[in-house]
Amino acid sequence: MVGIVLLGIMLILLVLGYPMFIAMAVAALACLLAFFPALQPDFLIQQMINGVSGYVYISIPMFIFAADVMCAGTSANRLIDFAKVFMRHLRGGMGIATAAACTLFGAISGSTQATVVAIGRPMFGQLIKDGYKQKHALALIVAASGIAILIPPSTTMIMYGVVTGTSVSDLFIAGIGPGLLLFALIAAWCFISYGYVERQPRASLSEILSGVTKVLPCLGLPVVILGGIYTGLFSATEAAVAGTLYAIFLEVVVYRSLKVRDLGKIALSTGVVSAAVFVIVAAGNAFSWIVSYAQLPQQIISSLLGENPSALKVMVIITIVFFIAGMLVDPFVIIVIAVPIFFPSAVAAGINPVQLGMLITLQVALGGCTPPFGANIFTACAVFNKRYADVVRGILPYIIIQLIATVLIIAFPQISLFLL
Repeated sequence: MVGIVLLGIMLILLVLGYPMFIAMAVAALACLLAFFPALQPDFLIQQMINGVSGYVYISIPMFIFAADVMCAGTSANRLIDFAKVFMRHLRGGMGIATAAACTLFGAISGSTQATVVAIGRPMFGQLIKDGYKQKHALALIVAASGIAILIPPSTTMIMYGVVTGTSVSDLFIAGIGPGLLLFALIAAWCFISYGYVERQPRASLSEILSGVTKVLPCLGLPVVILGGIYTGLFSATEAAVAGTLYAIFLEVVVYRSLKVRDLGKIALSTGVVSAAVFVIVAAGNAFSWIVSYAQLPQQIISSLLGENPSALKVMVIITIVFFIAGMLVDPFVIIVIAVPIFFPSAVAAGINPVQLGMLITLQVALGGCTPPFGANIFTACAVFNKRYADVVRGILPYIIIQLIATVLIIAFPQISLFLL
C-alpha cells in the first residue's frame, strides 16, 4: 500500500507540472504522515541534509565548474578540430570525428547534456554542410554525447559511488574501457552507414601538427585528473579541485580566451546547476529512506529476482529496470532511489560493485537518448530548434548499439576491470 501511495502521489504531481524534487519530497512526507505517525516530520529534513552531506559531493560542483570554464573558452572547438584532422578523410569520417569529439569532451565535462551543447552545436552545421541527412546528424549527436558520462570524470559515477560506498577513483578508472567500447561501436556504425557522404580530403602534415599543438593543453585536464588518481597522488575530490585550477589556468593564462572577471559569471551558472542537482539528490534521499523504512526493497527484490538469483539474472533484471527508468526520470533520481534497492542483491550474487557501476552508468547514458523523456533528446530540441519527432527519427540504431555494449560489458567484466 505504501508503494502505491508513494508512486501515485509522485505521478499526480508530475502530471500537474511540479518539478521532480517537489513530487518526491511531498510523496515521502505524505506517506510518513499517513503510515508512520510515530515519526516526526522533521526526520525527513534530516534525511535530506544527510543525503547531500558527503565529502565526495564537493567534487560535483568542482567538475561542473571546470567544464563550464572550458566550455566558455576555446577548448571544445580545439577538441573538435583535433578530431576532424585525424578522421575527416575516412568513410563516415565526420560522423566518427563527432563521436571522437564527444569522447574527448567527456574527459572534460562528465555531462551528456553539456556535450550536446558544446560539441553538437558546431558539429551539427558541419555534418549537414558535408551532406549528412538531418535525422542521422541529430541522432549521432544525441547518442554519442552519452559517452561523456562513461569517460571520467562522471557525475553519475560520483553519485553511484556515494550511494554504494564504492571507490569513486576506481569507478573513474573503470569507465575508460566501456567509454572507448561505446565510441568504437558508434564509429563502426558511422563507417558502415554513412558511406553516402563524400569524404573530406586527408589532412596535411602541417594541419595535423597544428591540430595536435592546439589541443595538447586541453588534454592535460584528464591527465591531471586520472594521472593524479591512478598514481595515488590525490583522491577523486582532490582531483576535482586540481582539474578546476588547471581549467582556469588554461583558459585565462594559456589561451587567454577568458578574463578573471568572467569567472564570477561562470561560477554563478555552475552554482545554479549544482543547486538543482543537490535539491534532487536531497529529495531523492528522503524518498529512498521512506522506501527502505517501509521495507519495499525486500518486496521488489523477491518479486523480481526470486530466491538466490544468479549473477547473470541479477544483471539482466537491473539492466531492464534501469533502461526503463532512464527513459522516464532524471539520472540522479534513478541512482538515489533504485541503486540502494538492487545493490545488496547484486553484491550477494557475486557481482563486482565497480562492474555494476559501469553497467548502471551505461543504462543511464542509454536512457538519456531514448524516448519518451531522454534528457539528451530535449536538450537537442532546444539547442537545434528542432521538433521532437525530428530528433528521435534516427535514434533506433544507436539504442541497439548501446544494448550491444551492455551485453558485452555483462559477458566480459574485464572491459570494465582491466585497469584496476
